[in-house]
Amino acid sequence: MDLNQYLDIFLEESKEHLQTINTHLLELEKHPENLEIVSEIFRSAHTLKGMSATMGYEDLASLTHQMENVLDLIRNGKLNVTANLLDVIFRSVEYLEEMVISISEGGDGKKDVKDVVELLVKIEKGEDYSAPESIVDKEGAEQSYDSYELTIMQQSEEQGYFPYEVTITLRQDCLLKAARVFMVFEVVEGIGEVIKSNPSVDMLEEEKFDNSFQITMVSKEDANSIEAKIMKVSELEHVNIIKLDTKAFNSSELENEKETAVQEALSAQKEAATATAQIKKPEEKAVPSKGSAISNKTIRVSIDRLDGLMNLFEELVIDRGRLEQISKELNESELIETVERMSRISNDLQNIILNMRMVPIDTVFNRFPRMVRQLARDLGKKVEIEIIGAETELDRTVMDEIGDPLVHLLRNAIDHGIETPGVRDANGKTEDGKITLKAYHSGNHVFIEIMDNGAGISRVKVLNKAISKGVITPQDAERLSDQEVYQLIMSSGFSTAEVISDISGRGVGLDVVKNTIESLGGKITIDSEEGAGTTFSIQLPLTLSIISVLLTEIESEKYAIPLSSIIETAIIKKEEILTAHNQKVIDFRGKIVPVIFLDEVFKVEKENEIAPELYSIVLVKKGDKVAALVVDSFIGQQEVVLKSLGHYLNSAFAMSGATILGDGQVALIIDCNALIK
Repeated sequence: MDLNQYLDIFLEESKEHLQTINTHLLELEKHPENLEIVSEIFRSAHTLKGMSATMGYEDLASLTHQMENVLDLIRNGKLNVTANLLDVIFRSVEYLEEMVISISEGGDGKKDVKDVVELLVKIEKGEDYSAPESIVDKEGAEQSYDSYELTIMQQSEEQGYFPYEVTITLRQDCLLKAARVFMVFEVVEGIGEVIKSNPSVDMLEEEKFDNSFQITMVSKEDANSIEAKIMKVSELEHVNIIKLDTKAFNSSELENEKETAVQEALSAQKEAATATAQIKKPEEKAVPSKGSAISNKTIRVSIDRLDGLMNLFEELVIDRGRLEQISKELNESELIETVERMSRISNDLQNIILNMRMVPIDTVFNRFPRMVRQLARDLGKKVEIEIIGAETELDRTVMDEIGDPLVHLLRNAIDHGIETPGVRDANGKTEDGKITLKAYHSGNHVFIEIMDNGAGISRVKVLNKAISKGVITPQDAERLSDQEVYQLIMSSGFSTAEVISDISGRGVGLDVVKNTIESLGGKITIDSEEGAGTTFSIQLPLTLSIISVLLTEIESEKYAIPLSSIIETAIIKKEEILTAHNQKVIDFRGKIVPVIFLDEVFKVEKENEIAPELYSIVLVKKGDKVAALVVDSFIGQQEVVLKSLGHYLNSAFAMSGATILGDGQVALIIDCNALIK
């Protein structure tokens, strides 16, 4: 019997059961006395075992069988739920997920599960057990990197830096260990940038380490030079430096990638297999057919098919624009009526297709509780995560990109926002910190908020750091509002710097987070109250495929500016344009705004070199920054299909893509973020 025909069903159902087990294990940790939760986990494990055995995946079946035995003892009241027991079961689930991922990628699903099976057998027999280091990670055992830290190192290499892993060992008789650590950081920051430390900076500050610690850094100097400079710090035993090969890292070796990659793959596979199309007429409620007990029928559609449907519809939008233009030129009433009706129908069709591509954001959110649990345990903190609005839907293309930024913001909130229980208690707070992850719709945007009730951001320390890094001047610091100060931690000057202070690590990779969100047409804002907590708010468009733009013209060339970036349009006189610090500017409603002549930026050949008396400008924004783009004329607002420029033109400056207009011309779509930057 050929079992391959059932492989897709097996993978789909296995991932659903693993997600159910994960969710209920987190609930069980909060309510260890609730045996009904154990019964739910047992049922999913039992089903998974049976499917695995039927498909011939013995390692998967044997591990699930042993886990099932332990769960059976718990639900029958013969075994109590403890933190150590849950650690072993959580690691068992991680092994199961890795095997399922292996199968989905064409592997055999085999894995050495002997260590965790032995622990489960000991638990079943009532013997004393303790998870070895291979099962429960030991803080500070070795340096590992998440995807953003790797990205930073790889981008630094492209700019001529070398990544190093530096292990510093203090002398046994060193008295002020934290002071020596601070001096080492001072030296390292003078010759390069710190990516991360192990143990964390908070633990180094509190001297919660033996006699050695690791720093991962990037520098243009060689290893011998770095070692010589660090060894000038007194009371150091020795310094060991390893030059890292970032290309050699495998995703399975990453500290956070191990968590996120597995869960993302699970979510992506689940989407592909279970994308549900609910097809009904626009603005018409689904009515059950006569004799049918089911009022809302669904079918499962492959994501690839939905992508193909979207591509075809994009071509239809282009032709719709062409027909609208022809009907206006011919001014034939019957043709105009027909085109208008077709436009209404195609708008309804567009809404249906876009809704079919929408995916609940819980496909991203559902992996975070376990990640938060593990990271909090590693850092010796107590953190509770609350998820609100997981049912909020977002286009799959946006969903694919937002996972990593959210992971990084959550890690920052846990590592550097939430204080340790002792510190929280001393400040009159509850020992348990709280992170709230909230998603909701507003207009044509989705908002995601990451809120923590931790230490907040220190305005003074951020400003001191920004001045020392040359991001701003002392004169600028006095004029900045709190919101503008908080935005500084996301500037490139903070991106790879880590110092021993309350804002340690707040900026590591946050510029990458910001750039990723802005590349999706979104924006991120920060609000904080020192001692009370911090809120990161992300605004994202519902979809990226079809966007509303303002069409403009420069000579005979047409350029599209996304409406989401536009504040307003205006006509100004030639004499209103001034020069300040070699930059053309205008005084627009009391605010000095830089002027960007698009014909100069894109090197458009001008037929008439005489400067006009009036200029058409489009005021665009990027966060709190505003610029005025000068064009020859405005054509009007239009919905266009965003097309990629392709591999050979993907580095074109300030261009996010192109579109085909109704008359067949190609209009380039301007990336306002790049222009302002």
